[in-house]
Amino acid sequence: MKLREISELLNAKVLCGHDRLEEEHESAFASDLMSDVLTLGDYNPVILTGLCNMQTIRTCEMGNLDIIVLVRKKKATEEMIEEAEDEGMVVMECDYSMFKACGLLFQAGMKPIF
Repeated sequence: MKLREISELLNAKVLCGHDRLEEEHESAFASDLMSDVLTLGDYNPVILTGLCNMQTIRTCEMGNLDIIVLVRKKKATEEMIEEAEDEGMVVMECDYSMFKACGLLFQAGMKPIF
């Protein structure tokens, strides 16, 4: 699924990484536990999380993960956006709950990691 399709499906606002919206990604992972996210580098999934702080950006940076969807109406800070831009990440904000966002992505064909 293209990142553009993900943003449209989730009615998500793209904060950075607009130049990457035509990229295809086939899997997603949802968690607020960054320790779980750190184990996913080999898969490079779309990350859905309600944890909205610099730890999210830094953890994804360390784990070589670069697509983040913030759920539950969480709003990224300017510092988060700047760091994500510097790292070439895609960051989106979505008003949906994590459950609904995951359900919509799954229904549209996005695959879970495990």
